[in-house]
Amino acid sequence: MHSVDIAMALTFVVIASTVILYAFERYSIEAVALGSVTAFIVIFSVFPVTKPDGSEVLTAEFLAGFANPALITVICLLIIGQGLFQTDALEGPAKSIVRMTRGRSQKAAIPILIAVAILSAFLNNTPVVVMFLPILTAVAATVGQAPARVLMPLSFIAILGGMTTLIGSSTNLLVANYAAQSSDLKLTFFSFTPIGLIMAATGAIYVLFVMPHLMKNRKTMAEEFQATSGKQFIAQIEITYGHPLVGVEAVSGMFPKLKDMTVRLVQRGQKPLLPPFENVVLSPGDTVIVAATRTALANALARRQPLMEAEADANDTQANQPGSLSLAEVVVAPASRLMGRTLPQSGFYTETGCLVMGIQRRSRMPRMAMNDIRLEAGDVLLVAGTEDEIARLRGNRDVLLLDWSTTEVPRKRYAPRALAIFACVVALAASGTVPIVSAAVAGTFAMIASGCLNIRQAMRAIDSRIFMLVGASLAGAVALEATGGAMAIASALVYLLEGASAPAILSALFFIVMLLTNFLSNNAAAVLFTPIAINLADQIGQEPEAFVVCLIIAANTSFATPVGYQTNLIVMGPGHYRFIDFMRAGAPLALILWLTFTIVAPWYYGL
Repeated sequence: MHSVDIAMALTFVVIASTVILYAFERYSIEAVALGSVTAFIVIFSVFPVTKPDGSEVLTAEFLAGFANPALITVICLLIIGQGLFQTDALEGPAKSIVRMTRGRSQKAAIPILIAVAILSAFLNNTPVVVMFLPILTAVAATVGQAPARVLMPLSFIAILGGMTTLIGSSTNLLVANYAAQSSDLKLTFFSFTPIGLIMAATGAIYVLFVMPHLMKNRKTMAEEFQATSGKQFIAQIEITYGHPLVGVEAVSGMFPKLKDMTVRLVQRGQKPLLPPFENVVLSPGDTVIVAATRTALANALARRQPLMEAEADANDTQANQPGSLSLAEVVVAPASRLMGRTLPQSGFYTETGCLVMGIQRRSRMPRMAMNDIRLEAGDVLLVAGTEDEIARLRGNRDVLLLDWSTTEVPRKRYAPRALAIFACVVALAASGTVPIVSAAVAGTFAMIASGCLNIRQAMRAIDSRIFMLVGASLAGAVALEATGGAMAIASALVYLLEGASAPAILSALFFIVMLLTNFLSNNAAAVLFTPIAINLADQIGQEPEAFVVCLIIAANTSFATPVGYQTNLIVMGPGHYRFIDFMRAGAPLALILWLTFTIVAPWYYGL
């Protein structure tokens, strides 16, 4: 055997092994991806392969995928999404959508997903997914649902919408242009829209009504803990001059601006005012004692006009830095020096730099000012401070830090900036004024430079699984192309289908391209098979349109793997998906579309 044949055979073995290992998840995606890249480098070092131009395939070519513009785009878009998350920029629109659908998350997602499908028919579906991803994430969070239920359907519905018009996907244009150059076929804007709509509608029924039930909630351990935490803390709000609550009057015994909290006491000088509150108007000098969940207290801190101050000195510039404030829970330890003391007596803020925002006592809820409560062992304190201050609590012997409870407080005052940056990125990418990779990189810089994110938060948004998956899949594509493996698959298809009927050839072509598009890029699969599709039509004396449209739709069925299409990679991190999740939910959709096309296409094209 020639070295190129050996290299081709080993390439198929590595690709098959990699997919199997991804699916079984015995080893991390990062380790498997790195192993596959290493295998390709070793194979091509031992069995050199020469390109048609006479040069050898360099091992460095297998590392080029890690600098691919598509990968850089996905990573930058994830960082921009983190900026929207850190500022809670889309909380308002999400709540409006939930109110319109009466709080039912399934119904909230359906009109959004239908809008995505329509837009994807006329715009590049990547910026469409980028635009709607944070909105759907915020809607899911508002109704207490995991993002995994809605984000993969978002990617899939965008791909389905993109297969209905000539400009719906870059693949569609690529195939149409190649077909126009090599045959008399001229596809217009709506040439394949009728059959595309049939395919998209069939797939949409599955995506909207079946697929959400196949999705598993994928959350980090910290998210799981926090999601189940509905415990109440005793907290106090000091009403100062210029405070947002000054002049607020009780209505029906309650304060409208504190609807997420239970007001237990208003301390006015030496006089305590107890509920029900009638004709009470809050004024400077009052102290409002409330019982509230951690989420409600975090929202009070995060408002553009905060209801509570998270620093003892409002001029403390360190505490006012964007994105620097975190919340965590600590437990008063047995034999702690805090026991029997009130917070002012304990000197906790002076010693740690962390301000206590609330106290939670499991046995009872005292009806007194937070600063008058004498601490006991087992009390849970909700504390606010910078990340470094929170981290130093690990060495404090008086309290036990619950590490999983640490989260950053959104800085809603930066929400308008984050929204403006996001809108500019989407507008530039959708209009085609600048390449989407350029818009994404510029948007990432703007998020950091404007204070919506710091470097640490930006780095945390980068998903190592996506980085390694893309790099390894592009290395596999290089190996397939260099050894002629992809062409060998296409040639085998032509040989096997010799003498078959037109419907059978169409169905087989769709199936083969459908498989390959999930492991090669859809553009690579399309370019490889366009001349084959036209040749097959010529061999059996049929017009090439049915075969070219078959190729366009099949190349868009990138549902079974996260590397199949860029939008799959974009939702993978925020949805906490694994490789097997795409196979479980996407493979049935791909098969449904294959069967639908096999039935509809012969009737539609009169074959």
